[in-house]
Amino acid sequence: MPEIAPRYWAMVAALGLTWGGTFMVVELALRGITPFWLASGRIGFAALLLTAIWGLRGFQLFKERPNWWIVIFIGVLSSTLPFILISWGLQHVTSGFAGVSMSAIPLMVLPLAHFFASEPLTLRRLIGVVIGFFGVALLIGGQAFESNGSDLEWAGRLTCLTAAACYAVSSISMRRLPEVDSVGLAAVLLLIGTLGIIPVAWMVEGPPPVISSETWMWLAILGLIPTAGANLLRVLVIRGAGPTFMSLTNYLVPVCAVFFGAVFLSEALPGTLLWALGLILAGVALSQYGALKRLFGLT
Repeated sequence: MPEIAPRYWAMVAALGLTWGGTFMVVELALRGITPFWLASGRIGFAALLLTAIWGLRGFQLFKERPNWWIVIFIGVLSSTLPFILISWGLQHVTSGFAGVSMSAIPLMVLPLAHFFASEPLTLRRLIGVVIGFFGVALLIGGQAFESNGSDLEWAGRLTCLTAAACYAVSSISMRRLPEVDSVGLAAVLLLIGTLGIIPVAWMVEGPPPVISSETWMWLAILGLIPTAGANLLRVLVIRGAGPTFMSLTNYLVPVCAVFFGAVFLSEALPGTLLWALGLILAGVALSQYGALKRLFGLT
C-alpha cells in the first residue's frame, strides 16, 4: 500500500478545483473554435510547455530502459482516446450522463488496482467508493439518466463509459512503470496525445480554423493550467499515492464545478447539494480511513 503523505491530499484538492473550473473555460473557448481542434490546441500547448521545462532539466526520463509500447499505450489512453470519445459522445448524451460516467472511474480502478497495482480491494474501500459515486449521481440529478432522443444515444453512452475506462486503465499502467522523472513522463504522454489527436481533428473537422486573440487566450489558459499543470500533478499523485487515491478527484470535480457555476455563472445551486456533498465526503472518508488517520496523527 502506498503512503498517502499530506502533499498528495493537497494535490488531489488542487486537481478537483482546477478540473472543476475547466468546464467554464471550455465553454468560453468553444465560442471561437471547434471541439476537436480545441482538444488538439490545449494538449499541444501543454505538451510544448512541459517539453520546454523537461529540456531545462536535461531531458531525463527513465533510469532503466522501459517498454516504449507501454508508454505509448498510456499516452493514447490518458490523452488521445478520452478526448476523442468524450467530444463525440457529448453530441448524443446529456452532460449529466458524461459527468456520472467520469465519477464511475473509481469503481473501475478498484478491481484493477487490486490485481495490477498492489492495492487490495477491501470491503470498506468498496463501500466508500460506492457511497461517493451515489453522492455524485445525486448531485448531478435525474437528468443524467434521461434520454435526449438521439438515435445514437446508446453509442454516446458507451463512448463516455469507454473514456472513463481509458482513464482507469492508464492510471494503473502508469503506476507500474519503472522509476521515472515525473516532468519528463508528463511531457512524453502529452506529446503522444498530441500526435494522436491532431490527425483525428483534421479528418473530422478539416484544417485548423483561424481563431481570434481571445480564443488563443482561452487555449493558453486551458493548456497551461488544467492540462500541463494538472497532468503533471496527476502523474505525481499516481506514482506516489496510487491510482485508487488519484481517482478521488472524480468526486471532487463535480462539486467544484457546481460551486464555480453558481459563483461565476449565476447558476442555481441544486437543493440536494448538501446531501450529495455529505455522501461524497463520507465515501472519501470511508475509502481512505487509514490514510486520514495517519494524516491527523491518530495512529
